[in-house]
This record gives sequence, C-alpha cells and structure tokens, in this order.
Amino acid sequence: MSLIKSSFLNGIAVAVKVGSAMILNKVLAVYVGPAGYAMIGQFQNALAVALSVGGGVLGPGITKGTAQHFDDVKQQHILWQTAIKLTLSATLLASLTFIIGHQWFSGRLLERADMGTVFIGLGLALPAIAVNNLLLAIINGKKEVSIYVSANIIGSLLSLIVVGTLTYLGGLYGALLAIAISPAAALLATAALVSRRAWFKAAFLWGKVERSTVRELSGFGLMGLTSALMAPLSYMFIRNHLSATLGLDAAGYWQASWKISEIYLMLVTLTLSMYYLPRIAEIKSRLELKAEIIKVYSVVLPIVIVAAVVMYLLRDFITARLFSSAFAPMRDLFFWQSTGDILKIGSWILSYILLGRAMVRIFVITEIAFSISFYLLTVAFTSRYGIQGVAMAYACNYLAYWAIMAILVKNEMKRMETSHA
Repeated sequence: MSLIKSSFLNGIAVAVKVGSAMILNKVLAVYVGPAGYAMIGQFQNALAVALSVGGGVLGPGITKGTAQHFDDVKQQHILWQTAIKLTLSATLLASLTFIIGHQWFSGRLLERADMGTVFIGLGLALPAIAVNNLLLAIINGKKEVSIYVSANIIGSLLSLIVVGTLTYLGGLYGALLAIAISPAAALLATAALVSRRAWFKAAFLWGKVERSTVRELSGFGLMGLTSALMAPLSYMFIRNHLSATLGLDAAGYWQASWKISEIYLMLVTLTLSMYYLPRIAEIKSRLELKAEIIKVYSVVLPIVIVAAVVMYLLRDFITARLFSSAFAPMRDLFFWQSTGDILKIGSWILSYILLGRAMVRIFVITEIAFSISFYLLTVAFTSRYGIQGVAMAYACNYLAYWAIMAILVKNEMKRMETSHA
C-alpha cells in the first residue's frame, strides 16, 4: 500500500482520535485545572512505562517480523506465540507490582495519598491492554489497514466516552481511573475485528516458545524498552523539576502544550508506524532505502511545517477552545514547541531506520543520551528563561538528534552498499 493511501486511510482514524482528544482536553481542563493536568501527565507516563515493561516494547518487532515473513505463515505463528507468552509473563509481573505497591505509587508519582486505587485499576487492566497492543502490531504487520483503522477509531471513541463520563462524575480521580481502564476495553473490539479474517485464529497465538524467535524479538525488545522507558521517565523528571522550581501549574502548562503537539502530529506518527516501519523491513538495497527516505520527507515534512505554523498562529484560539483561561500562560511555549515538533519529525524519519534495521546498540545509546540531554537542557534553560526554557530545550535537543541520525543513517547506507557490492 502506498504512503499516500496509507496516510489517507489513517487520516480517518486520526480525525476521530483528534476530535476525541480535543473534547477530552476541554473536559479535563475544566474539571481538573493545570495542576490536575500535570498529575494526569505523570499517570500517563507511568502507564507508558508499565506497558513497556509489560512487553509493549515488542510491538515494532512483531510488526517487522510479521511483514518480513509475509510468505511464511508458520514462522509468523511462531513469532506470535513467542511474543504473547513473553508479553503476558512480563505484564503479569508489572500488574502485581502496581497492585501491591498502589499506595507507594500514589504518594510517589502523584503526591497524593488518596489515589492508590487507580493504580490497582491499572494493574488489573494491564494484561488486556498489552494483548490489544500485540494484536494491533500483528494487524499492522499483515498490512490490514482497514482493521487497523477501525480498531483505532473504536478505541478513540471508547476513551472519549469512558474518560469523559468518569471525569464528569469523579473529577481528577475519575479521570485517572478512566485513563487506566479505558484502553483495556478496546481489546474486545480489536479481537472481534481480527477474528473475521481467514489468516487469524486465536489458536495461532498459543504454542511453543522458540529460542531463535526470542533472539529475533529481543533486539527490538531492548530498543523498544529503552525508548518506552527513557522518554516517559525523562518527562516525569522534567515535570517534577518544573513543579519544584516553577510550581505545579507551570508543569501543567507544559503538559498541555505537549498534548497539543501529540494531537496534531498524530497523523504523521501513526502513519510512520503503520506504513514506514513495515516498509523499511522489506528494503534490501541502499538505493531503495534512499528513495524511500526522500519520498517520506517530501510528503511528511511539508505537512508538519504547515501544521506547526498554523498551531503557532492560532495559539490563543487553541488555548481558549481546547483548554481554559487558566492555561493562558502556555501561549509563551508555542514558538519553541512548534519548532521542536518540526525537528522531532524530521529526526524520527531517520531514527525509524535504526529501529527497522535492528541497529540495537546505536539505537539504545542515542535514546538514553538524548533523553538525559533533554532533562539537562531543561534544567539549564528554565533556570534562565523560565517556563519557555523547557520548550527551547525540546527544540535544541531534537536539532542535535536529527544531526546525529543523519550521520548514522549515512553510515548505514554506505554499509549496505558495501555488503551488496
């Protein structure tokens, strides 16, 4: 499937996701305020870490392996069987950790003693969320775009209903509980959709664990674990730093600006995951890889630049409509945040090559290094420029990341040319 067609179909799911996110942002802004918004960000990062530890990091490896073995159904089934056992084993451990330590997590992450039960809810929901993500990775690898789009639409609508309702009824507590449990409900929809395909049966997910497949997934697991851990952890440290030095409301302003970036960049990031990663797995020659990079840049980057400029020009309107007057100070973050968004996507187009070609050691080193540098730049810049410093650090960090990715991909392409000479 072409990049344009993938983007169009994915755009349908993104439109629903963006619409849902905009409504939820307004609900959360009204009912929890900037300080509550910061706590929601902390909890979402904790969920991301839990899913990564619980096997969610295997997703790219499952997608790549499924696409790579497109003509070997038996090998696909072995891959799925190995992945689900690894996923469930790790997820159950993570679930028990949250259930047993719910009070500690409440005090440590949210600085509240009365939110422990939301971590119990998270622990109970984790296995279902992990299995849903695994099924989506399989669907992506099989290039079943219609199912992938439908599952994402249903997931977005379920999140809107559950999070909106519980936030209205229970305020911050309801919002946190809904964020924990709503992704689990999407498993029923995803399973129902994929069960209609001739290539899928539930029995295909259960069987022996093959050591060679474990090794195949382990590289992706390490890369995914590094990325999935380092990014949320760095955001949590940054949020704590902002809260300690500039106040909890300031952390909420940054979380709100970050959420806006996530919303309008969804079309690009989801398309890269759905089209670009499986495509890279298929590429064997340097010239083909170069052509694919140029094609993706020519389509994706202009879209991101236009979207970022529009976000900046409409910053006051967006702040008022998506949030509330209490979030007005976040307007000062838009210029550097929008600049950082452009640099981020530009660098990600190249970093996906490291992921797709299983360049494990380099990927892990760069993820750790630039997660740490984002935090350190934030500390340095906010001490001088205040709240704007965190957005400036974001832009500067991704400028450096893009430069490093360009060097690494250039070296990889030279290696490909030599190996096929």
